[in-house]
Amino acid sequence: MTKSCLTASKQSEAGLADIVACDSEICLIDGIDGRLLYRGYDALELAGNSTFEETAYLLWYGCLPRPTEFKAFLSGFIGSMALPVETVMILRMFPKVATPMEVIRTAVSSLGHWDPDSGNTGLDACLRKAQRLTFRIPLLIAAHQRLRQGLEPIKPEPGRGIAYNFLYTLQGKAPDPIIERAFDVALILHADHELNASTFAARVTAATMSDIYSSVTSAIGALKGPLHGGANMEVMQLIEEIGTPDKAERIILGKLANKMKIPGFGHRVYRCEDPRVHMLRDYADQVTSYTGNTVQFEITREIERVVRRETMVFPNVDLYTASLYNAMGLPQELFTPIFAISRTVGWTSHILEQWANNRLIRPRAEYTGHNNLNYILMEERS
Repeated sequence: MTKSCLTASKQSEAGLADIVACDSEICLIDGIDGRLLYRGYDALELAGNSTFEETAYLLWYGCLPRPTEFKAFLSGFIGSMALPVETVMILRMFPKVATPMEVIRTAVSSLGHWDPDSGNTGLDACLRKAQRLTFRIPLLIAAHQRLRQGLEPIKPEPGRGIAYNFLYTLQGKAPDPIIERAFDVALILHADHELNASTFAARVTAATMSDIYSSVTSAIGALKGPLHGGANMEVMQLIEEIGTPDKAERIILGKLANKMKIPGFGHRVYRCEDPRVHMLRDYADQVTSYTGNTVQFEITREIERVVRRETMVFPNVDLYTASLYNAMGLPQELFTPIFAISRTVGWTSHILEQWANNRLIRPRAEYTGHNNLNYILMEERS
Protein backbone atom coordinates (compact mmCIF):
# COMPACT_ATOMS: atom_id res chain seq x y z
CA MET A 1 0.00 0.00 0.00
CA THR A 2 1.35 3.37 -0.95
CA LYS A 3 1.01 6.96 0.17
CA SER A 4 -2.07 9.06 -0.48
CA CYS A 5 -1.85 12.62 -1.68
CA LEU A 6 -3.76 15.28 -3.56
CA THR A 7 -1.90 16.96 -6.39
CA ALA A 8 -2.23 20.72 -6.51
CA SER A 9 -3.48 22.41 -9.66
CA LYS A 10 -3.77 26.12 -10.32
CA GLN A 11 -6.14 25.35 -13.17
CA SER A 12 -9.45 24.06 -11.80
CA GLU A 13 -11.15 21.24 -13.72
CA ALA A 14 -14.92 20.75 -13.69
CA GLY A 15 -15.68 17.53 -11.84
CA LEU A 16 -11.93 17.13 -11.15
CA ALA A 17 -11.65 15.56 -14.60
CA ASP A 18 -8.18 14.01 -15.13
CA ILE A 19 -6.93 15.38 -11.79
CA VAL A 20 -4.78 12.78 -10.03
CA ALA A 21 -6.01 12.66 -6.44
CA CYS A 22 -3.93 9.84 -4.92
CA ASP A 23 -1.46 7.03 -5.48
CA SER A 24 -3.06 3.59 -5.43
CA GLU A 25 -2.05 -0.03 -6.02
CA ILE A 26 -5.62 -1.32 -6.20
CA CYS A 27 -6.98 -0.68 -9.68
CA LEU A 28 -5.71 0.44 -13.08
CA ILE A 29 -8.03 1.73 -15.79
CA ASP A 30 -6.34 1.94 -19.18
CA GLY A 31 -8.83 4.07 -21.07
CA ILE A 32 -6.86 4.00 -24.33
CA ASP A 33 -6.30 0.28 -24.77
CA GLY A 34 -9.40 -0.77 -22.82
CA ARG A 35 -7.90 -2.65 -19.88
CA LEU A 36 -9.06 -2.99 -16.28
CA LEU A 37 -6.61 -4.46 -13.75
CA TYR A 38 -7.15 -5.40 -10.11
CA ARG A 39 -3.83 -5.46 -8.24
CA GLY A 40 -2.10 -6.14 -11.59
CA TYR A 41 -4.46 -8.93 -12.70
CA ASP A 42 -6.77 -8.48 -15.68
CA ALA A 43 -10.34 -8.24 -14.35
CA LEU A 44 -11.60 -10.28 -17.31
CA GLU A 45 -9.17 -13.09 -16.53
CA LEU A 46 -10.32 -13.03 -12.91
CA ALA A 47 -13.97 -13.09 -14.01
CA GLY A 48 -13.27 -16.06 -16.27
CA ASN A 49 -11.39 -18.12 -13.70
CA SER A 50 -11.90 -16.80 -10.18
CA THR A 51 -14.77 -16.15 -7.78
CA PHE A 52 -16.03 -12.97 -6.17
CA GLU A 53 -14.69 -14.15 -2.81
CA GLU A 54 -11.20 -14.74 -4.19
CA THR A 55 -11.32 -11.36 -5.93
CA ALA A 56 -12.22 -9.80 -2.58
CA TYR A 57 -9.19 -11.48 -1.00
CA LEU A 58 -6.99 -10.11 -3.79
CA LEU A 59 -8.26 -6.55 -3.40
CA TRP A 60 -8.04 -6.58 0.41
CA TYR A 61 -4.71 -8.38 0.85
CA GLY A 62 -2.93 -7.43 -2.37
CA CYS A 63 -2.21 -10.95 -3.62
CA LEU A 64 -3.96 -14.16 -4.63
CA PRO A 65 -4.35 -16.64 -1.76
CA ARG A 66 -2.78 -20.08 -1.42
CA PRO A 67 -5.30 -22.93 -0.97
CA THR A 68 -4.86 -23.14 2.82
CA GLU A 69 -5.08 -19.34 3.17
CA PHE A 70 -8.23 -19.21 1.08
CA LYS A 71 -9.88 -22.03 3.03
CA ALA A 72 -9.26 -20.20 6.30
CA PHE A 73 -10.44 -16.95 4.74
CA LEU A 74 -13.70 -18.46 3.52
CA SER A 75 -14.48 -20.05 6.87
CA GLY A 76 -14.45 -16.63 8.49
CA PHE A 77 -15.95 -14.75 5.55
CA ILE A 78 -18.96 -16.84 4.56
CA GLY A 79 -18.96 -19.40 7.36
CA SER A 80 -22.06 -18.57 9.40
CA MET A 81 -22.62 -14.84 8.99
CA ALA A 82 -26.13 -13.41 9.25
CA LEU A 83 -27.80 -10.07 9.87
CA PRO A 84 -28.00 -8.87 13.48
CA VAL A 85 -31.53 -9.23 14.90
CA GLU A 86 -31.53 -5.50 15.66
CA THR A 87 -30.85 -4.67 12.00
CA VAL A 88 -33.84 -6.72 10.86
CA MET A 89 -35.94 -4.85 13.41
CA ILE A 90 -34.78 -1.56 11.85
CA LEU A 91 -35.68 -2.84 8.37
CA ARG A 92 -39.23 -3.50 9.58
CA MET A 93 -39.53 0.13 10.70
CA PHE A 94 -38.87 1.75 7.33
CA PRO A 95 -41.91 3.23 5.55
CA LYS A 96 -43.01 1.32 2.48
CA VAL A 97 -42.21 4.32 0.27
CA ALA A 98 -38.53 4.16 1.28
CA THR A 99 -36.39 3.19 -1.71
CA PRO A 100 -33.83 0.37 -1.46
CA MET A 101 -30.94 2.84 -1.73
CA GLU A 102 -32.36 4.96 1.09
CA VAL A 103 -32.76 1.86 3.21
CA ILE A 104 -29.25 0.47 2.75
CA ARG A 105 -27.75 3.92 3.33
CA THR A 106 -29.36 4.04 6.78
CA ALA A 107 -29.14 0.33 7.60
CA VAL A 108 -25.44 0.07 6.75
CA SER A 109 -24.73 2.97 9.07
CA SER A 110 -26.58 1.16 11.86
CA LEU A 111 -24.62 -2.08 11.38
CA GLY A 112 -21.63 -0.54 13.11
CA HIS A 113 -23.50 -0.48 16.43
CA TRP A 114 -23.62 -4.29 16.56
CA ASP A 115 -20.20 -5.06 15.12
CA PRO A 116 -18.15 -7.04 17.67
CA ASP A 117 -15.07 -5.09 16.54
CA SER A 118 -16.74 -1.70 17.03
CA GLY A 119 -14.14 0.74 18.32
CA ASN A 120 -11.23 -1.51 17.31
CA THR A 121 -9.20 0.29 14.63
CA GLY A 122 -6.52 -2.38 14.16
CA LEU A 123 -5.94 -3.68 10.62
CA ASP A 124 -7.17 -7.20 11.42
CA ALA A 125 -10.37 -5.78 12.95
CA CYS A 126 -10.96 -3.51 9.95
CA LEU A 127 -10.52 -6.44 7.57
CA ARG A 128 -13.12 -8.37 9.56
CA LYS A 129 -15.45 -5.36 9.31
CA ALA A 130 -14.89 -5.25 5.54
CA GLN A 131 -15.85 -8.93 5.35
CA ARG A 132 -18.98 -8.42 7.43
CA LEU A 133 -20.07 -5.45 5.32
CA THR A 134 -19.51 -7.37 2.08
CA PHE A 135 -21.55 -10.35 3.27
CA ARG A 136 -24.30 -8.42 5.03
CA ILE A 137 -25.12 -5.70 2.48
CA PRO A 138 -26.66 -8.26 0.07
CA LEU A 139 -28.61 -9.74 2.99
CA LEU A 140 -29.88 -6.26 3.86
CA ILE A 141 -31.08 -5.67 0.31
CA ALA A 142 -32.77 -9.07 0.07
CA ALA A 143 -34.42 -8.82 3.50
CA HIS A 144 -35.82 -5.35 2.82
CA GLN A 145 -37.13 -6.39 -0.59
CA ARG A 146 -38.96 -9.37 0.91
CA LEU A 147 -40.43 -7.21 3.68
CA ARG A 148 -41.71 -4.77 1.03
CA GLN A 149 -43.47 -7.71 -0.60
CA GLY A 150 -45.06 -8.82 2.68
CA LEU A 151 -42.67 -11.77 3.02
CA GLU A 152 -40.35 -12.72 5.86
CA PRO A 153 -36.57 -12.48 5.46
CA ILE A 154 -34.68 -15.71 4.85
CA LYS A 155 -31.48 -16.66 6.64
CA PRO A 156 -28.47 -17.35 4.40
CA GLU A 157 -27.05 -20.82 3.97
CA PRO A 158 -23.73 -21.12 5.86
CA GLY A 159 -20.69 -21.68 3.69
CA ARG A 160 -22.35 -20.49 0.48
CA GLY A 161 -20.92 -17.63 -1.56
CA ILE A 162 -22.17 -14.06 -1.88
CA ALA A 163 -23.84 -14.62 -5.27
CA TYR A 164 -25.66 -17.76 -4.10
CA ASN A 165 -26.92 -16.29 -0.85
CA PHE A 166 -28.10 -13.02 -2.35
CA LEU A 167 -30.21 -14.84 -4.94
CA TYR A 168 -31.34 -17.42 -2.36
CA THR A 169 -32.35 -14.93 0.36
CA LEU A 170 -34.05 -12.70 -2.22
CA GLN A 171 -35.97 -15.30 -4.21
CA GLY A 172 -36.48 -17.99 -1.58
CA LYS A 173 -35.01 -20.84 -3.62
CA ALA A 174 -31.61 -22.16 -4.56
CA PRO A 175 -30.43 -20.31 -7.70
CA ASP A 176 -29.76 -22.13 -10.92
CA PRO A 177 -25.97 -22.69 -11.21
CA ILE A 178 -25.85 -20.89 -14.58
CA ILE A 179 -27.51 -17.80 -13.10
CA GLU A 180 -25.40 -17.98 -9.94
CA ARG A 181 -22.21 -18.06 -12.01
CA ALA A 182 -23.34 -15.17 -14.23
CA PHE A 183 -24.13 -13.09 -11.15
CA ASP A 184 -20.77 -13.95 -9.59
CA VAL A 185 -19.03 -12.77 -12.77
CA ALA A 186 -21.00 -9.53 -12.70
CA LEU A 187 -19.91 -8.98 -9.08
CA ILE A 188 -16.26 -9.50 -10.01
CA LEU A 189 -16.45 -7.06 -12.92
CA HIS A 190 -18.01 -4.37 -10.70
CA ALA A 191 -15.73 -4.91 -7.69
CA ASP A 192 -13.62 -1.80 -8.25
CA HIS A 193 -13.13 0.98 -10.77
CA GLU A 194 -10.50 3.33 -9.41
CA LEU A 195 -11.62 6.78 -8.13
CA ASN A 196 -15.25 6.95 -9.21
CA ALA A 197 -17.48 9.29 -7.20
CA SER A 198 -18.48 6.80 -4.50
CA THR A 199 -14.94 5.49 -3.98
CA PHE A 200 -13.57 9.02 -3.71
CA ALA A 201 -16.32 9.85 -1.20
CA ALA A 202 -15.27 6.82 0.87
CA ARG A 203 -11.62 7.88 0.82
CA VAL A 204 -12.44 11.48 1.77
CA THR A 205 -14.41 10.27 4.80
CA ALA A 206 -11.75 7.70 5.71
CA ALA A 207 -9.07 10.40 5.50
CA THR A 208 -10.67 12.17 8.47
CA MET A 209 -10.01 8.94 10.45
CA SER A 210 -13.71 8.25 10.70
CA ASP A 211 -14.76 4.59 10.93
CA ILE A 212 -15.25 2.12 8.09
CA TYR A 213 -19.06 2.13 8.44
CA SER A 214 -19.19 5.93 8.07
CA SER A 215 -16.89 5.73 5.05
CA VAL A 216 -19.01 3.08 3.30
CA THR A 217 -22.16 5.04 4.14
CA SER A 218 -20.60 8.07 2.41
CA ALA A 219 -19.95 5.91 -0.64
CA ILE A 220 -23.55 4.65 -0.70
CA GLY A 221 -24.79 8.23 -0.43
CA ALA A 222 -22.75 9.14 -3.52
CA LEU A 223 -23.92 6.03 -5.40
CA LYS A 224 -27.54 6.97 -4.69
CA GLY A 225 -27.21 10.00 -6.98
CA PRO A 226 -28.50 9.31 -10.51
CA LEU A 227 -25.36 10.71 -12.15
CA HIS A 228 -23.37 7.86 -10.59
CA GLY A 229 -25.75 4.95 -10.03
CA GLY A 230 -28.90 3.90 -11.86
CA ALA A 231 -27.78 3.84 -15.50
CA ASN A 232 -28.61 0.16 -16.01
CA MET A 233 -32.10 0.81 -14.64
CA GLU A 234 -32.45 3.57 -17.24
CA VAL A 235 -31.32 1.07 -19.90
CA MET A 236 -34.04 -1.32 -18.75
CA GLN A 237 -36.63 1.44 -18.98
CA LEU A 238 -35.44 2.24 -22.52
CA ILE A 239 -35.70 -1.44 -23.50
CA GLU A 240 -39.27 -1.52 -22.18
CA GLU A 241 -40.11 1.68 -24.06
CA ILE A 242 -38.85 0.15 -27.32
CA GLY A 243 -40.74 -3.09 -26.77
CA THR A 244 -39.60 -5.07 -29.82
CA PRO A 245 -36.30 -5.16 -31.74
CA ASP A 246 -37.83 -3.81 -34.97
CA LYS A 247 -38.74 -0.53 -33.23
CA ALA A 248 -35.27 0.10 -31.82
CA GLU A 249 -33.76 1.95 -34.77
CA ARG A 250 -36.64 4.42 -35.17
CA ILE A 251 -36.81 5.23 -31.46
CA ILE A 252 -33.06 5.56 -30.98
CA LEU A 253 -32.70 7.74 -34.08
CA GLY A 254 -35.47 9.97 -32.75
CA LYS A 255 -33.73 10.35 -29.40
CA LEU A 256 -30.41 11.11 -31.04
CA ALA A 257 -32.04 13.70 -33.30
CA ASN A 258 -33.41 15.39 -30.16
CA LYS A 259 -29.90 15.25 -28.60
CA MET A 260 -31.07 12.92 -25.83
CA LYS A 261 -28.47 10.86 -23.99
CA ILE A 262 -28.77 7.13 -24.54
CA PRO A 263 -28.09 5.30 -21.24
CA GLY A 264 -25.41 2.63 -21.26
CA PHE A 265 -23.02 4.50 -23.54
CA GLY A 266 -19.96 6.66 -22.99
CA HIS A 267 -17.52 6.91 -20.12
CA ARG A 268 -15.34 9.68 -18.75
CA VAL A 269 -12.21 7.51 -18.69
CA TYR A 270 -12.54 4.99 -21.54
CA ARG A 271 -11.86 6.13 -25.11
CA CYS A 272 -12.81 2.71 -26.40
CA GLU A 273 -15.28 0.01 -25.45
CA ASP A 274 -15.42 -0.62 -21.72
CA PRO A 275 -13.48 -3.92 -21.40
CA ARG A 276 -16.20 -5.39 -19.16
CA VAL A 277 -18.82 -5.11 -21.90
CA HIS A 278 -17.62 -8.09 -23.93
CA MET A 279 -18.00 -10.59 -21.10
CA LEU A 280 -21.28 -9.12 -19.84
CA ARG A 281 -22.66 -9.19 -23.39
CA ASP A 282 -21.81 -12.88 -23.64
CA TYR A 283 -23.39 -13.70 -20.26
CA ALA A 284 -26.50 -11.67 -21.09
CA ASP A 285 -26.83 -13.68 -24.29
CA GLN A 286 -26.30 -16.96 -22.42
CA VAL A 287 -28.70 -16.24 -19.54
CA THR A 288 -31.48 -14.74 -21.67
CA SER A 289 -31.28 -17.76 -23.98
CA TYR A 290 -31.36 -20.11 -20.99
CA THR A 291 -34.41 -18.40 -19.45
CA GLY A 292 -36.16 -18.00 -22.81
CA ASN A 293 -36.34 -14.21 -22.48
CA THR A 294 -34.26 -13.19 -25.51
CA VAL A 295 -36.28 -10.18 -26.72
CA GLN A 296 -34.67 -7.71 -24.33
CA PHE A 297 -31.18 -8.88 -25.25
CA GLU A 298 -32.06 -8.55 -28.95
CA ILE A 299 -33.32 -5.01 -28.32
CA THR A 300 -30.07 -4.19 -26.54
CA ARG A 301 -28.06 -5.46 -29.48
CA GLU A 302 -30.09 -3.23 -31.80
CA ILE A 303 -29.57 -0.23 -29.52
CA GLU A 304 -25.83 -0.85 -29.57
CA ARG A 305 -25.76 -1.27 -33.34
CA VAL A 306 -27.60 2.01 -34.03
CA VAL A 307 -25.73 4.09 -31.46
CA ARG A 308 -22.34 2.79 -32.61
CA ARG A 309 -23.21 3.48 -36.24
CA GLU A 310 -24.58 6.96 -35.66
CA THR A 311 -22.27 8.32 -32.95
CA MET A 312 -19.20 6.09 -32.60
CA VAL A 313 -19.81 6.25 -28.83
CA PHE A 314 -18.92 2.98 -27.14
CA PRO A 315 -21.10 1.01 -24.69
CA ASN A 316 -20.23 0.89 -21.02
CA VAL A 317 -20.72 -1.66 -18.24
CA ASP A 318 -24.38 -0.72 -17.70
CA LEU A 319 -25.69 -1.59 -21.16
CA TYR A 320 -25.87 -5.37 -20.84
CA THR A 321 -26.35 -5.71 -17.09
CA ALA A 322 -29.93 -4.49 -17.63
CA SER A 323 -31.11 -7.47 -19.72
CA LEU A 324 -28.83 -9.80 -17.71
CA TYR A 325 -30.28 -8.85 -14.31
CA ASN A 326 -33.81 -8.80 -15.69
CA ALA A 327 -33.40 -12.35 -17.04
CA MET A 328 -32.28 -13.39 -13.55
CA GLY A 329 -35.61 -12.16 -12.17
CA LEU A 330 -34.08 -9.19 -10.34
CA PRO A 331 -36.33 -6.12 -9.89
CA GLN A 332 -35.21 -2.88 -11.52
CA GLU A 333 -35.18 -1.00 -8.22
CA LEU A 334 -32.43 -3.35 -7.03
CA PHE A 335 -30.05 -2.70 -9.93
CA THR A 336 -28.20 0.13 -8.14
CA PRO A 337 -28.14 -1.64 -4.74
CA ILE A 338 -26.61 -4.65 -6.53
CA PHE A 339 -23.79 -2.33 -7.61
CA ALA A 340 -23.21 -1.64 -3.89
CA ILE A 341 -22.99 -5.39 -3.17
CA SER A 342 -20.03 -5.66 -5.50
CA ARG A 343 -18.39 -2.30 -4.95
CA THR A 344 -18.25 -2.68 -1.16
CA VAL A 345 -15.10 -4.73 -1.75
CA GLY A 346 -13.53 -1.89 -3.71
CA TRP A 347 -14.69 0.79 -1.26
CA THR A 348 -13.26 -1.04 1.74
CA SER A 349 -10.00 -1.76 -0.12
CA HIS A 350 -9.57 1.95 -0.79
CA ILE A 351 -10.46 2.82 2.80
CA LEU A 352 -7.76 0.46 4.09
CA GLU A 353 -5.25 1.84 1.59
CA GLN A 354 -6.11 5.40 2.63
CA TRP A 355 -5.42 4.58 6.27
CA ALA A 356 -2.13 2.86 5.45
CA ASN A 357 -0.49 6.23 4.80
CA ASN A 358 -3.12 8.79 5.56
CA ARG A 359 -3.30 12.50 4.94
CA LEU A 360 -6.47 14.55 5.29
CA ILE A 361 -7.93 15.20 1.83
CA ARG A 362 -8.47 18.93 1.71
CA PRO A 363 -8.40 20.40 -1.82
CA ARG A 364 -8.70 24.10 -2.59
CA ALA A 365 -11.39 25.93 -4.58
CA GLU A 366 -10.82 28.50 -7.29
CA TYR A 367 -12.76 31.53 -6.01
CA THR A 368 -14.87 33.19 -8.74
CA GLY A 369 -17.12 35.45 -6.64
CA HIS A 370 -17.14 39.18 -5.88
CA ASN A 371 -14.20 40.81 -4.14
CA ASN A 372 -13.96 43.73 -1.67
CA LEU A 373 -17.66 44.56 -1.39
CA ASN A 374 -18.53 47.19 1.21
CA TYR A 375 -21.18 46.48 3.83
CA ILE A 376 -24.29 48.71 3.55
CA LEU A 377 -26.47 49.28 6.58
CA MET A 378 -29.95 47.73 6.32
CA GLU A 379 -31.76 51.08 6.35
CA GLU A 380 -29.54 52.42 3.57
CA ARG A 381 -30.12 49.57 1.09
CA SER A 382 -32.36 50.33 -1.86
